[in-house]
Amino acid sequence: MNIVLISNPYRDHGFHAAQRAQKILEDCGAKCAYCLPFEPGEGSPALPSHLVFRPIQEAMADCDAAICFGGDGTILHAARHAAQYDVPLLGVNLGSVGFMAELEEGELDQFVRLTRGDYTIQTRMMLDVRLWRGEHAICQWLALNDALVCKSNVARVVEMEIMADGTPIYQIAGDGAIISTPTGSTAYSLSAGGPIVEPTLDGIVATPVCAHQFAVRPVLIAPERTVTVRLAKKSRKKSAYLSVDGGRAFRMTGTDRVEITRSERRVKLICMGTKSFYQRLNQKLGGYAQ
Repeated sequence: MNIVLISNPYRDHGFHAAQRAQKILEDCGAKCAYCLPFEPGEGSPALPSHLVFRPIQEAMADCDAAICFGGDGTILHAARHAAQYDVPLLGVNLGSVGFMAELEEGELDQFVRLTRGDYTIQTRMMLDVRLWRGEHAICQWLALNDALVCKSNVARVVEMEIMADGTPIYQIAGDGAIISTPTGSTAYSLSAGGPIVEPTLDGIVATPVCAHQFAVRPVLIAPERTVTVRLAKKSRKKSAYLSVDGGRAFRMTGTDRVEITRSERRVKLICMGTKSFYQRLNQKLGGYAQ
């Protein structure tokens, strides 16, 4: 079994967790390779000199499973590549919340089950997000969590239109809108008042951010719809920003529009059965006493 260890150097200091995992996996006969979830930048932590790191796309093209060490952001980075190569993904939480992670750092012994095939696969819906300028799609992304369109000026509101298959849902005057998957319903969308949706369902959640109208509420949209977000006519001299899965913000102006559809790609998450979705919901986000 070939397994890729994807470790966030900001979370897994010295790659200690990944190296402990490597020993457990290799003792069970697996082969391991290392890669990073993102390109290291200036000021990034030094990488251990005795470890060899492969490019993530090269490693994903030749593996049976991938394990992420970090927070939810690490899993989101890796999910795009895992979905592209149809590789099952397992998350180990080294972050503050780690809602998407299946295991905690103290549960690395569960990797023995991974090499035995003692796990299940859960598929999650993803979104294709395209930014259009006129007749040209100038950028596109694959998202597991969400696409955020928000105002560019802290002290002002922005007006934007949300449509499904070209039919207006509502016009928002406020801070912006989040278009999320069921997986992303427990992320920024939840903080903005959106519904919690079981992550194995298919659907698109539109959640307004600090809307100034009482009637504007979150909407669950059928997965086959095309959701469009654009600046309203009154705001087209202003600008807004688009961020996908918490990534770098892209500036929108004038008649730019964002089109969001259910992707043909799905991410496969490895489940060890240690906790149900609702157990994790209460443990991570607060609720019933454990």
